[in-house]
Amino acid sequence: MRAIVYQGPEIVAQRDVPPPQLEHPGDALVRVDLAGICGTDLHVIAGDFSGIQPGAIIGHEFVGEVIAIGSAVTRFKIGNRVMSSDFTACGHCRWCDRGDHWECQERAFFGTGTCFGPALHGAQAEIVRVPHADTTLGLMPKGCSDEAAILLGDNLATGWAAVERGMLLPGEIVAVIGGGSVGQLASLSAQAAGAGAVVVIEPSETRRAFALANGSLAASPEDARSLVDRLTDGDGVDLVVEAVGAAATLTVGFGLIRKRGRIISVGAHAAESWPFPLARSFANELTLGFAIGDSIRLRPRLLSLITTGALDPTVVVDRRVGFAGAAQAYADLKAQKIMKAVIDPRI
Repeated sequence: MRAIVYQGPEIVAQRDVPPPQLEHPGDALVRVDLAGICGTDLHVIAGDFSGIQPGAIIGHEFVGEVIAIGSAVTRFKIGNRVMSSDFTACGHCRWCDRGDHWECQERAFFGTGTCFGPALHGAQAEIVRVPHADTTLGLMPKGCSDEAAILLGDNLATGWAAVERGMLLPGEIVAVIGGGSVGQLASLSAQAAGAGAVVVIEPSETRRAFALANGSLAASPEDARSLVDRLTDGDGVDLVVEAVGAAATLTVGFGLIRKRGRIISVGAHAAESWPFPLARSFANELTLGFAIGDSIRLRPRLLSLITTGALDPTVVVDRRVGFAGAAQAYADLKAQKIMKAVIDPRI
């Protein structure tokens, strides 16, 4: 079968690889109808995360059709159209019972090597093996497009997790640092949750324009503080969402927050340490937290927002390619020429 594989730092290519097989009773095989290219994939191919080996199939966002199931799979039948979380979870341990699926000891993250659990081939392929299918997969409902389902599996779940973890109250002011797909979907999530105003902070003029066209305010990093001061009478925002995954942007967040405010980071961090402003955080009673999108837990609520038209995440998708165009899409995403690409194996 055809797949997009990691060849080495910054190099991906289309290759013919053996198709996956059922390995455990809880597995399903899904024929991929659409796969996403995510900012996390850029970290993977850059070598920011350990454990990815040449020849590994990459990608962790997909929708498709079930073509085979193991003997223990009970929720799905061959022919079902399904969406997926970007990681697997067993569904029955104490972490899963609490809805904390990311903490499941049987977690595996599609297409990211061994950094976040056992290696599991990714979804930028014609067929993908899905462990713990009864938990990891969800049925595609009417009113949810393939693009929306792709985004619910990771980017939208991550943006919503930031708002949820930040305990956003209606009317509060939010700053989102980073105008990529996760940052823009965090902005849309905050708007849907009742934020008084959202400011997307982004150096790219094109991405600032996108934010303005989709309901938020926007500012360059240099102008962010002055805009925040005008909105908050100099106090600072109630909630900062850091959607880049860098120490520098975390530091920017501390320069925008009000006393007793909250900073939630959903960027994929690879750095081992960062100089935390401890004394200031204590004196101003600041809260710093981190969140990872859990579409297994969030799927019902986000599907309701999508199918009722309250939230349309697909506005961020601006490139659809076949396997032959995937390498160029990776390069254009890194260069910020596009915001979100999807791969259609049928093209």
